[in-house]
Amino acid sequence: MREAKSYLPYYTDTMQRQTIKTNNLSTLTWSNDYLIDWANSGRQYFADGQVKELGRYYFAFSFDSAITSEDGIYSVIYKKLGTKGLLLKNGQILREINRSYYHAEVYEYPIAFAKLKDGRNILIHCPEEYCRLDFEEVETGNFLTNHIVRKPSDFFHSRLEVSLDNKTLLSKGWAWHPYDFIEVFDIEECIHNPLALDKSKHNPDVDAEICSASFITNDLVLIGSPNDTEPFNHDPSDKLKNGQIGIWNIKTNEVTEIIQPNFTTGGHLTAIDETFAWDLYENPKIINFKTGEIVDELKDIQSGNQVSSIIHHLDNLPRIAFNRKTKQVAISKDNKIEILTK
Repeated sequence: MREAKSYLPYYTDTMQRQTIKTNNLSTLTWSNDYLIDWANSGRQYFADGQVKELGRYYFAFSFDSAITSEDGIYSVIYKKLGTKGLLLKNGQILREINRSYYHAEVYEYPIAFAKLKDGRNILIHCPEEYCRLDFEEVETGNFLTNHIVRKPSDFFHSRLEVSLDNKTLLSKGWAWHPYDFIEVFDIEECIHNPLALDKSKHNPDVDAEICSASFITNDLVLIGSPNDTEPFNHDPSDKLKNGQIGIWNIKTNEVTEIIQPNFTTGGHLTAIDETFAWDLYENPKIINFKTGEIVDELKDIQSGNQVSSIIHHLDNLPRIAFNRKTKQVAISKDNKIEILTK
């Protein structure tokens, strides 16, 4: 184990900041309470500045993104705007995975882990078609959702997220022309009936695109709409509109607590608890999504201007990783990692 250069924590009224120096970082994901770069020797970064390498070599490909399973055993490294990925077990290759070529260079690779009731880890991705989600048993490679008559709806799945109880899948993707939207699926239902993966269980009734979403609880999803897109409906209504945020109940299919925040909603609106969330458009902010107010902000950290899963036109985006357990955010750019804690 060796030490990376680390700075003393910086505190504001509501936010703690820890800065760690890095070298040649390729991928960034959380595993328990530390960060790891699976593409570069499984290099672990700890908040106290310690660095540990699990392996002895790096993977000779331009992987730039990663996810890790809940138990920390499995991971996937992949190219965010590409078709290639590697499924790893304890840092060793299990097998290669791929997604459809179709517009792969335009939007984020759709991929997530989930854990079934019997303890099996599954990988959720789109190996056959851009619009077709499949569940793959991680250890064996068996697909659980093959079905001869599957006819998925025309939706580009992306930025997949699984609820904390591992029962619900959220896809934050897009459709033509293009417009950003979200779809939701009952994981257990989809295993018993793969046709349920071909169409969203519910769709929020809104008057604008949905560019960002995040689970608040297992049943409540924080949603946000971009400012500068064509609305679905120009007529007056009480439905969510451009630039607004609200709470979508995926059980009742109702959108409530709609407000106009005093900030621009980006593609990284991530709930911390039932009142606060991270918003990372341009700079990291803690926001109160009940009032729409910015509670805290670090203006000297550039966290990118992503507002969609479509990112091919954006240059020099930072690597961003959210810790579902601790609610911390890590932002990596210019050979350093910023760890932010509420």
